[in-house]
Amino acid sequence: MAYNEQLAERIEQLLEEKKISYFSKKMFGGLCFMVEDKMCLGIVKEELMARIGPDGYQEALQKAYCKEMNFTGRAMKGYVYIEPDGLDMDEDLEYWLQRCLDFNPLAKASKKKKPKKK
Repeated sequence: MAYNEQLAERIEQLLEEKKISYFSKKMFGGLCFMVEDKMCLGIVKEELMARIGPDGYQEALQKAYCKEMNFTGRAMKGYVYIEPDGLDMDEDLEYWLQRCLDFNPLAKASKKKKPKKK
């Protein structure tokens, strides 16, 4: 299991309850949830990867079980990991999901790769 499938099901249920249009995509050795064609949140192994943006980033890091996302060897500002203990309660998962959804309209979509010319 590359990522926590139970957590994925919980996220999908919340997104559906909120009537959010999304699709999931395997990325980073885990699973990402795309909203409006932008990476909104994801799961890497057992942790939630939350794209919350730069505003409130430092404040988020003060919360229990929240740490900076250091996927490439350096911190990625605006992204945090939430450890599994910080997601036990549905209210906690919903809090982080809503933070991601609130930032999503402000997030930049990654550039689409153009097909290579032959």
